[in-house]
Amino acid sequence: MKRKLSHVDAKGNPAMVNISAKEPSRRKAVAQAKVWLGKDIMKVLKEKNGSTAKGSVFQTAILAGVMGAKQTSTLIPLCHPLTLDHCEVTIRIEREHLVIEASASIVAKTGVEMEALTGVAVAALTVYDMCKALSHDIRIESICLLEKTGGKSSYKRQA
Repeated sequence: MKRKLSHVDAKGNPAMVNISAKEPSRRKAVAQAKVWLGKDIMKVLKEKNGSTAKGSVFQTAILAGVMGAKQTSTLIPLCHPLTLDHCEVTIRIEREHLVIEASASIVAKTGVEMEALTGVAVAALTVYDMCKALSHDIRIESICLLEKTGGKSSYKRQA
């Protein structure tokens, strides 16, 4: 099956997708990012309960992630402005990296994948910013959509 790009008009110009004829439905998306901090930074975060000289890394990143998700349409061209019903960002420690997840949900005519992805990206960048004084050997990797429900199709990433 051949698919075409959704944000390009017949002449090849950028275009916002017309969703005016679509019916609103419950939609949810979950995205994930991994941030590799290394042993030294992880040790500091564990010893200081997630804090650095700049403050609480996890709490600040969670707030930044939610704020980023809410601002997606101002950051990503052609994204529809959405008023999220719910957004949650979580962070968990796994050995030398953090796993950040963001979920977003709404009843709307279009999905919230970009909001969930933006949420994890902004949270990951905030972790980087708050930890860079300890080391610049930080890697943000594996930003991906884990699942989406609602609309025409659902998606769940294979493990």
